[in-house]
Amino acid sequence: MNAPTRRTAIALLTTTLALTTTAVGNSVASPAAPTAAAGLDGLWRSEGYGTVVSIADGGRRLRTWETTAVSCLPGAPDAKGNGSGRFTDAEGSGLTVSPDGTGRLRMAFDEGVGHRVLRRTAALPAGCAEKPRTDPRRVFDVFWQTYAENYPFFAAHGVDWRAVRDRYRPRITARTGDDELFAVLREMIEPLHDGHTSIDAGPGRRFGGHRADTVMPTRESIVRTDKAVAEAVGAPLRSWAQGAVSYADLPDGLGYLRITRFTRFAAKGGPQADAAELDRALDAVFTPSRVRSLRGLVLDLRFNGGGSDRLGIRVAQRLTDRPYVAYLKHARSDPRDPRRFTPEVPVRVEPHAGPAYTGPLAVLTGRLTISAGETFTQALMGRASAPTRIGENTQGSFSDVLERRLPNGWTFGLPNEEFMTADPQRRTYDVTGIPPQVRTPVFTEEEFAGHRDSALAKARRLLTAGRR
Repeated sequence: MNAPTRRTAIALLTTTLALTTTAVGNSVASPAAPTAAAGLDGLWRSEGYGTVVSIADGGRRLRTWETTAVSCLPGAPDAKGNGSGRFTDAEGSGLTVSPDGTGRLRMAFDEGVGHRVLRRTAALPAGCAEKPRTDPRRVFDVFWQTYAENYPFFAAHGVDWRAVRDRYRPRITARTGDDELFAVLREMIEPLHDGHTSIDAGPGRRFGGHRADTVMPTRESIVRTDKAVAEAVGAPLRSWAQGAVSYADLPDGLGYLRITRFTRFAAKGGPQADAAELDRALDAVFTPSRVRSLRGLVLDLRFNGGGSDRLGIRVAQRLTDRPYVAYLKHARSDPRDPRRFTPEVPVRVEPHAGPAYTGPLAVLTGRLTISAGETFTQALMGRASAPTRIGENTQGSFSDVLERRLPNGWTFGLPNEEFMTADPQRRTYDVTGIPPQVRTPVFTEEEFAGHRDSALAKARRLLTAGRR
C-alpha cells in the first residue's frame, strides 16, 4: 500500500530491543470515518513519490505500481476498500482517499502526517504489464535510478550520484552473484550516512545507514542505558505502552516523561490500537491536578528510535492550549531536478480537549533521537512556550521512508521528503539534526562510569532556577 514508514535499521533495532527491556491530510487528528465518495475508480499518478495507484471494483480494491524512467514494478500487496474511500491492508494499516477537485484525489495515511496528491492518468506506464527481469544489471539500474529521481540530499552529503554509477556499474554483469550485488548496492549508499537508507536482501544481507558518529545500540547497551536513567531519575517510574512511555514525579516538583519510540505501543491492532494505548498513558500522566501543580517537565527523547509522526503530534497536543503549525513537509517532485518539490503541506497541532500542560519544558535529545523522535522535537519548537533543548544533535533523518522493491524481489528504502520550519526561513534539519541549545554529553562511557546524567541534571537545574 506504500504507506509512510519509519522502518529503518536503526528504528527497527531500537524498537525490537526496547521491547525486551522496560504520510495523510493537513489535520493530524485520527483519520475521519469514511464518507461517500464518487468517481474514485481509475488510474492515478502521485505528485512525487513515483507511484501509480489503481482503484477498482467500486472503491473496494487498491493496488500500486512503483515507477521510474526505466522501470515499473508492482508495489505492496493490494489493500481492501469499503467503497467509500477507506482502505486497509493485511496488517491493519489504513489510508483514506477523497476527491480534491476535478481529476484529483487526496491520499491520507493513518500513520503519517501531511498528504499526497493523486492526479488521474489514462494508462499505466510502459512496462507495467511485463514480468520483471531479474538480470543483476537490471537490478542495479532500477536501484540507481530510484535514488537519482527521489533522493533530495546528495548535495548535502557531497555525493556525485552519476559518478557513483560510473564507478560501480562496470562491476555488474549478467553473472554477478547475490553476495556481490548486495555488496555493491551497499557500498553505493553507505557513504550517505543516512538513517533512512536501507537494503533488505534476505538473511545475512541487510543494511541500514546511520550518521557516521552513531554507534548502533545493542541489547546490552539498552539495558545499561535504562539502568542509568532509572538511577538518575531517582524516583519510581510508571510505564505504559509496552515500556515505551514512562513517567515519574520528581522530588523538586518537576515531572519526568520518557518516550523511547512512536510505534508498537499496543501488542496488536495496528495504528488505532497504538493511538488508544498512547492516550491511556497520556491520560494517566496529564491529570487535571498534575498539569496545575507541575512546576516543570523534562521530556526525554534521547533514545527514541522513531515510528509514527502522527503519534508524536498526539503527544504535542497535550503540551499546548492553542493551535499552531508544527512544521511543513514536501516531497521531491522532479526526477531531473533535486531542487524541485511538491507544494508545502502544513502539519498542525490542535490542543487536546482535556487537560494540557503548558508550563516550562526541557527536551533531552541525542544522536539516537531519530525520525519521528526528531519530527516530534521539531513540532515542539513551535509551542507558545518553546522548550529548552539539552543534550546532542538529533540524528538528522526526518522524511518518511519511500519503500521500494527491486526486480529480483529485494526491498530497499530511501527518504524523499523534507520537513521544514514554519517560519519564513523554511529551515530543514536533515543531515545535521536539530541542535541543542545547551550541549551536554549523552550516555558516554565517562557518564556511565561516573554515574552521571549531565543532560537530566542540567534540565532539572534550569527548570528549578526558572521558576524562582
